[in-house]
Amino acid sequence: MNLQSAAVTERRDWYRITNQAGGPVVVDIFDEIGFWGVNAAAFQRELAAVSASEITVNLSSPGGEIFEGIAIYNALRTHPAAITVRVSALAASIASVIAQAGDRIVMLSGSQMMIHEGSGLCMGNAADMAQMAELLDRQSANIADIYAERAGGNADEWRERMKAETWFNAEEAVAAGLADEVETTPRKGEPVEEPVTARWDLSVFRHAGREQAPAPVLTNQAEPAEQPDLGEQDCEQTQPTLTVIDHTPLVPMSAELLNEATEAAEALRPAAEQLLDSWTALTAHLTQPAPDPWAGLVAHLTSSSAATSTHA
Repeated sequence: MNLQSAAVTERRDWYRITNQAGGPVVVDIFDEIGFWGVNAAAFQRELAAVSASEITVNLSSPGGEIFEGIAIYNALRTHPAAITVRVSALAASIASVIAQAGDRIVMLSGSQMMIHEGSGLCMGNAADMAQMAELLDRQSANIADIYAERAGGNADEWRERMKAETWFNAEEAVAAGLADEVETTPRKGEPVEEPVTARWDLSVFRHAGREQAPAPVLTNQAEPAEQPDLGEQDCEQTQPTLTVIDHTPLVPMSAELLNEATEAAEALRPAAEQLLDSWTALTAHLTQPAPDPWAGLVAHLTSSSAATSTHA
């Protein structure tokens, strides 16, 4: 929304949807969002085919592309099934927004959640840079609204937490309103997720995990607004609609990819310098003063005079 993107040290399936007999459909999201894996369109297509009344989303992700994450958030939120999101290790950056799509959000013991401002890369002139800054500001404000809608408080308070890059442990996420409960004991038959540090390099963030981050500020936060009981007949009308806010992709850049780009640029430097020297040689005549045509016409007169003078 990152958009900075945590470096992946091991390639895994980006997501998986599994139908379980006699139970909820299970959706596993255990990788970066968007650019480094399958895009949101494929996820939406598979999710739309699910007709179960309950869906459990097992989530562990360092984040990724803003627009891909927003699309996944809306796909889950608008699905008619009851959605339970279980954060098994990490819900960072745009993954923390995907978590908010749950009707019930569970933080497993030892899990973390991180929120921060959107980031991205831009190449161009000052107008291009200004346009990118405006886009990032608009999307960060949109994300702050999502946090405020779910957890209470106002968007300005959440925006300040985002600017500070705030890390929450499981209990802090519940206290902040970003989750509903902490699950301290894994259910029978479920494997324990490997630590997130085994897969991702979190040094691309300002703080490399909750242990390295200051405690989140949880004060001055209003209580979530109480929702009226509309009854089953009105549930369909209360489903939020998917709003397309922008189609401009923000491409995350991992530390590994940034290093590769830098090395490639250095490798091309000698060829670029040689090309510049060749161009300079080809255009050198353009910088020379134009010859005086009159001087050429009278040059022989000057030579004759010089010869006469010499013989004298």
